[in-house]
Amino acid sequence: MEFTEAQLHQLLNSRQGPLWLTRADLRGANLAGANMEKARLLRANLSEANLQGVSLSGAELTYANLSRADLRQADLRRATLSGADLSGADLSQAQLDQADLSRANLSGANLSQAQLSQVNLSESNLSQVNLSGANLSQANLSETNLKGADLSQANLSGANIREADLSGANLAQVNLDGADLEFTIMPDGTVVN
Repeated sequence: MEFTEAQLHQLLNSRQGPLWLTRADLRGANLAGANMEKARLLRANLSEANLQGVSLSGAELTYANLSRADLRQADLRRATLSGADLSGADLSQAQLDQADLSRANLSGANLSQAQLSQVNLSESNLSQVNLSGANLSQANLSETNLKGADLSQANLSGANIREADLSGANLAQVNLDGADLEFTIMPDGTVVN
């Protein structure tokens, strides 16, 4: 189902409870700054949408397409994005604390200076992702593909990075205090035992 800008504006401003837009086609929509807390957007297509500063805390975005979307400074705390496509998306300075991004595709995404404490990124594709200056304290990155990722100055203290692939990743000035790196492939190809 496709929506015009006027229909979207009316939907966002006239509703009384959480927004339900399962499988909605919102490609390229301008939703910047919208309040979409606890919205249900399962399998919705939000590719190339402008979601800058949007509030999607507690939202359900399982298997949603957010490829190349602008999510700068968005609030996605406690949101469910498992299996979502966020490839090439801009999530710089976004709030993703306690979000579920398990098995998500974030290849080539920009997450610089994002807040990702206690986030679940297990089994996700984060190849070539920019996580410079991001806070990933106590994050679950087990079995995650981080090939070629930029993790410079990131905080990974207490993170679970077991069996992740960090081949070719940039770990300059990264904080790994208390991180679990068992069986992780390091940037030089060695495996931590």
